[in-house]
Amino acid sequence: MMTAQREFTEEKLGAAMKMTAASFGRFAKFITGELGIKMSENKIPMLESRLMRRLRQLNLGSLEEYQDYLFDSPNGEQERVQFIDAVTTNKTDFFREPQHFDFLTRTALPSLRRLYGAGTSWNLMLWCAGCSSGEEPYTESMVLSEYARENEGFDFEILATDISARVLDHARLGIYEESRVDPVPPALRQRYLLKSKDPSRGLVRLIPQLRRRVSFHRLNFMDDDYRVKGQFEVIFFRNVMIYFDKPTQEAVINKLCRNLKPGGYLFVGHSESLAGLRIPVESVGSAIFRKPV
Repeated sequence: MMTAQREFTEEKLGAAMKMTAASFGRFAKFITGELGIKMSENKIPMLESRLMRRLRQLNLGSLEEYQDYLFDSPNGEQERVQFIDAVTTNKTDFFREPQHFDFLTRTALPSLRRLYGAGTSWNLMLWCAGCSSGEEPYTESMVLSEYARENEGFDFEILATDISARVLDHARLGIYEESRVDPVPPALRQRYLLKSKDPSRGLVRLIPQLRRRVSFHRLNFMDDDYRVKGQFEVIFFRNVMIYFDKPTQEAVINKLCRNLKPGGYLFVGHSESLAGLRIPVESVGSAIFRKPV
């Protein structure tokens, strides 16, 4: 258990961070059961490295103490949120896999408007599932804002979800280092990004009108009921399934599609395959699927 005012050295902590097979097995079982992420023994160095900061923060002396704290202490339930934040990977970029955004505006939106918004005002609902630190849903917000500028009567809302409370807090702020927005086209940078009043900070922020379009919420894909209200014309679920085995991929896709309208589009990562999965969507492009009308 936690001891007060413990002094650490890198050598002492490094020795205490060596994970036994039994210890890894318990952590891995929890990660797979709670998050659906496949864990093999080659992930041991990664797990040791990511947990080192939590040991320092909690003033714990070994992984065994941390394991007791996580699984067997009264503070365990609260610590599980921190543990999930530590072990999940959150890699994302603005305008990642840009071909999808071209397809969205040139093909998907005109098709959906004929189906759901012909002759009337139309409010598109988009779900960014696995939004990480917000670069993807804010990209979608820029793309849809540009479409709205050219299409009268079009409006939109974006739901963005992730398992990590830490990255969601970051995403809600909408503040990024200038280097992070390099993929954003110059015209969109000028229209949708604000530079810090202190240039030395090297930060930019999404304009309030763009941030208000996105609602961020915590969601675990392993839950039986996502408790997501409403139906969506578009779901982006990109570069998340690579961490799941095939049965988990199939189960998650089917749960997502409960909230996908007939005729709606599902976008997955280009490195991901839905081949062999029993799911209610059909391929219509590279890593693009559509639910039959």
